[in-house]
Amino acid sequence: MTDGKILIVDDNKSVLSALEILLQFEYKTIETLFNPNQISSLNNLIDFDIVLLDMNFSAGVNTGNEGLFWLKEIKKRAPNTSVIMMTAYGAIDLAVEALKEGASDFVLKPWNNDKLIATVKSAYRLRKSQKEIYQLKEKESNLKKVINQGNNYIIGNSKALTTVLNLTRKVAKTDINVLITGENGTGKELIARELHRMSTRKDEIFIPVDMGSISETLFESELFGHTKGAFTDAKEDRAGKFEAANGGTLFLDEIGNLSLQTQAKLLSVIQNRIVVRVGSNKPIKVDIRLVCATNCNLNKMVSDGVFREDLLYRINTIHIEVPSLREREKDILLLADFYLKKFSSKYGKLGIRINTNAEEKLMAHHWPGNVRELQHTLERAVILCEGNVLKQNDFLLTTKKTSLSLETGPNTLDEMEKLMITNALDKHDGNYSAVANQLGITRQTLYNKVKKMNS
Repeated sequence: MTDGKILIVDDNKSVLSALEILLQFEYKTIETLFNPNQISSLNNLIDFDIVLLDMNFSAGVNTGNEGLFWLKEIKKRAPNTSVIMMTAYGAIDLAVEALKEGASDFVLKPWNNDKLIATVKSAYRLRKSQKEIYQLKEKESNLKKVINQGNNYIIGNSKALTTVLNLTRKVAKTDINVLITGENGTGKELIARELHRMSTRKDEIFIPVDMGSISETLFESELFGHTKGAFTDAKEDRAGKFEAANGGTLFLDEIGNLSLQTQAKLLSVIQNRIVVRVGSNKPIKVDIRLVCATNCNLNKMVSDGVFREDLLYRINTIHIEVPSLREREKDILLLADFYLKKFSSKYGKLGIRINTNAEEKLMAHHWPGNVRELQHTLERAVILCEGNVLKQNDFLLTTKKTSLSLETGPNTLDEMEKLMITNALDKHDGNYSAVANQLGITRQTLYNKVKKMNS
């Protein structure tokens, strides 16, 4: 016996009794209606898995129109319920009409018990499948909402930021490729998410990918997917980031950190919108909105021969330059107030404010780490604050950018390493491939070290 719930609607009480007796050992709940008008008063119609519905209810009428009317009414109120039509007057055109209106099957009276049970079982399996599909779609929709929403805010009303946001709004409704550039910590991903939020794809998934953290050996697997057994650890088929973002937006961050070899592989997929999983020959079409970001000077990298010019043209249909925080001086105190409230609430220290001298100190700072640095600065100050007022000394900042130099000399190996990496990055204008070659390490190792330095 299954947990199925069956409703039988027929004006012949003998038919109702016979079907109830036949199906009671197969399904947990059997309910009957003698008058089809009672269907309208059923509050739980949507809970029935199957409705067995007679085609004719009025004496001397065998057109089937009554049954078709009530079929439409049932499908309006319970679209996922399977409806099996029953009639003593077999007509192919009537059966076809019922199927067109949403019936799952057709049974002739008198019926064969085994065939009727098989028909009901088939309809019940269909109902379960549709229910599972509906639930999966609901879960997928809810998951997309959770992933997409985040607590992402773009705070500020400076002219520099307003210009960027205006351009973002103009571009958002299109599907053209966008390249976002700017210093570390300026909020390039926030702009990418804003593009997605205002696009026609806003109800689909937004997939961010940190290109600098993907090793070359796993590049194809991570982005294009792989089949089971394609390599040692490929224990099952897996979709890559391009497939996962199908219908939505794919955000490739730190794209300037790719080697020439991986750039060539990426270019082919961007041009054709077709991926082939590692270990497979089957092409898979993908429909994505592509947004890329970098803090590197890609034009200079093209001149230096470390970034493909054709790839730059593909990803750079529209270019959005995110301003540094020092170009948004008007927004510094707005952002500080926003993060002050956020972290005061988070750490249970409500009522904290920043005094005037401390505000002046924040305004005078160079902010080499931009908004991310300001965020971390406010969080640290709130955590360590012992009163209700944040003063100058609560912010460990200087008005000029500080760095190690060879004149002062590093005191530890970590400081020496940081100095070498910083100088190399300045020399090569943020080109990770060139810096890695100079230092004799891999791009992945360099990326991990820089990430550790900035944490």
